[in-house]
Amino acid sequence: VQLQASGGGLVQAGGSLSLSCAASGRDFSTYTMGWFSQAPGKEREFVAAINRIGSSTYYADSVKGRFTTSRDNAKNTVYLQMKSLKPEDTAIYYCAAGRRYGLKVVSGYDFWGQGTQVTVSS
Repeated sequence: VQLQASGGGLVQAGGSLSLSCAASGRDFSTYTMGWFSQAPGKEREFVAAINRIGSSTYYADSVKGRFTTSRDNAKNTVYLQMKSLKPEDTAIYYCAAGRRYGLKVVSGYDFWGQGTQVTVSS
């Protein structure tokens, strides 16, 4: 599976951004999809995840109520809608696909996109 994330950019605090992650290859619907962020000098952190059929979603406490993830298996695409953005949300955002145990940890994913930069100004 190859993943291509897009949609990042510069936004003011309180604004919104929508990220997309398009997957190529087979069996997209058999993968749990996750979103992680990595700020400069920090480790990659879990943001959100969605199960294979899109019936369950999971979020880091820091983004609950502000971020929403969804997927369209017919389009091989997963989305991350981000609202009420804060300067501390500034990071590179990565999408990932996995079949392993542990959807909130990096090791739970097999494939990673290249990342898209999100910058929130105060």
